[in-house]
Amino acid sequence: MRALARLVARADGRGGTALVELHGETPLLLRQTPTDGGVATVHLVGGAAGPLAGDDLRLEIEVGPGAAVRVHSVAASIALPGRAGAVSRMAVRGVVHAGATLHWLPEQLVAAAGCAHLAESRIELAAGASLRWRDELICGRYGEAPGGAVVHTQVDYAGRPLLRQSLAVGPHAPGWAGPAVLGGAPATGSLLVVDPSRPAEPPTVEGSVARLPLAGGPATLWTATAPDAHTLRAHLTV
Repeated sequence: MRALARLVARADGRGGTALVELHGETPLLLRQTPTDGGVATVHLVGGAAGPLAGDDLRLEIEVGPGAAVRVHSVAASIALPGRAGAVSRMAVRGVVHAGATLHWLPEQLVAAAGCAHLAESRIELAAGASLRWRDELICGRYGEAPGGAVVHTQVDYAGRPLLRQSLAVGPHAPGWAGPAVLGGAPATGSLLVVDPSRPAEPPTVEGSVARLPLAGGPATLWTATAPDAHTLRAHLTV
């Protein structure tokens, strides 16, 4: 299955945000929900099971100057096996202009047994843009080993690299569960906060949670591992 969804937001001139384009295709359906304090809120709804191996799904987001958008999903995304030898792909492309804000806060990605999935995000931030980007990965459903999943995140700020991060888990990623990567934890994730108005914070490591300031812009990255999705979400709520 192939699908393209697109979200374009513009400042409405009255202190709020208008969604001038909101288009989806099954299984990527976009639904506007009540606005919160001038921030346009959109929920991603899965119109079919998956992603299944062989699916190619794309989401494009553009947030114009002065606009603010928050994106959630209504449920976790479960990557499932499909055609033999095929890979499922979910690609998110975002452009956030000066003075604009994007919060990407979906539910978890679950790498079910037998899946082969690539989740790829590429975000371009203008100088003065703000971002809150959360990725959470659950390695397998309850009681099963995970399939193969790769999560890749690329963020640029003011035309310069800010973050390049990749994680691979599953049977074709040697050592992924070892002490150098997840240390046996079945849940992992990260939260990137880019905010020109936020004071710089020193690096810290507390248990399975690390906070790292980034050199390429006004940004901080939190990473965490956890025994379950609930604990992981608590670690990444800042």
